Formats: sequence, C-alpha cells, structure tokens
Amino acid sequence: MLELEGVAIAAGDDVICRDIGLTVNEGERHILIGPNGSGKSSLLCGLMGVRPFRIVAGTATLLGRDLADMSIDERARAGIGMAFQRPPSLTGVTARRLVQTLDEHGAGADAEDHPFIADLGVDHLLDREVNRGFSGGEVKRWEVAKLGVQGPSLCLFDEPESGVDLEQVGIVAEVIDDLLSKPDAGGRDRAAIIITHTGFILDGVEATTAHLMIDGRIVESGDAHEMFERIRRDGYAPARA
Repeated sequence: MLELEGVAIAAGDDVICRDIGLTVNEGERHILIGPNGSGKSSLLCGLMGVRPFRIVAGTATLLGRDLADMSIDERARAGIGMAFQRPPSLTGVTARRLVQTLDEHGAGADAEDHPFIADLGVDHLLDREVNRGFSGGEVKRWEVAKLGVQGPSLCLFDEPESGVDLEQVGIVAEVIDDLLSKPDAGGRDRAAIIITHTGFILDGVEATTAHLMIDGRIVESGDAHEMFERIRRDGYAPARA
C-alpha cells in the first residue's frame, strides 16, 4: 500500500528525516516510537502533505501513486487520513458540518448516530466549532472519530492516547482497532502508522511491527512489545550508540 524508499522530509531548508525506507502492506499496523524530536511527527506530516513539511528526496508511493506530486487534498482523496497531535481549531466550522462533509455515507442530521461519534462519546461536540474550547482529551477523541468518519485506506495516528484520561485510552484503542478491522471503500484492508510514546495503545491495537526513530532515521524494526519493554528498562541510550 505504502512504499518509502530513501525518503527525506524537510521543513523549509531543514531536513528532518533522512533515508527512510518503509513498506506498509494492506492490513498492517506499524508503530513509530522514539524520543521527542526524533522526526516521527514530521514523517507523518510529510506523508500527509501538511505544510511546511514536504518530501524532498527518495520515492513515496501510495497504491502506486507518487505522493510528492500530490497536494494535501489529493492525498486525502487518494486514501490518506491523519489524526493530528495538535490539530488547528476551525472557526465557523462546526463538528457536525465536518462530519456531514467527510461522511461518504451521508450522516446528515443523524451525525450523533454515526458509530465512531457515538463510541468515542463526542456527540456533545457536534454543534461546537471544531477544536475550539475542546479539552485535551476531547481533541484526541474527536480526531480519532473524524478519521473514522473519513474512512481512509491508510490511517496516520500521531499519539492518539496522549492527553486522554487513562480510563478512556482503552476506548480509543478499541475504536481504532475497529476502524482498522474494516475494509476501505475499495474493499482493501486498512493499514496504519501509529506514533506512541506510552505504548498504552498496544493494549487494544495489535501491531504488525514497530520502528524506532533516532535523529530522523529509522534505526531498528521489530516486535512492538519487546521494543517498548527494552526502552522502559534501558532507555534510548543504547540505540543512540
């Protein structure tokens, strides 16, 4: 589904991610971990096409299409969606209106009944402007719900459990797993790249593999649970050596 070969991501003149090689097949869930500032969010934003991040080297293809030649809206239509860590507020745009725009099945006035809206308990936000005055946990739950309504082929999650009450993390993970377990509009198994610092999301989302990023590069790939246990025990220092 997603093929990255020698990809570099830059913001302005600053190259943040270098020589990224990654293959994400249909139905796979890839976990990105690493210390703050290692380039994880920059990589996802570069794949999504969020300014100022852009692909400046290598090849990145989604379902055979070159991402570097596509605008952010073209990438969204091609099947990429992202739940942001710090999404912007949208003045004048209610959450209900965004649901109506995104939902290919036409939730309309019954947006409250959309399964992702109901399951994540964000129906009370529908008549408020998107992300204006939302709590940290509401922002994260809304971002996951928004992605569920959009229904992309490749889902990018930037720390979906960050800022969410501990008792809600399991619900967020369950909804993400439910989304990824359903085929996309073309009948393909959905794939995902998920950034996490805590690893709590792994309690509800079965990972295919994990990738450790250090200083803008993927330095290791392997079992997600084993990698987290080692980092909890030893920290990131051994990976930097």
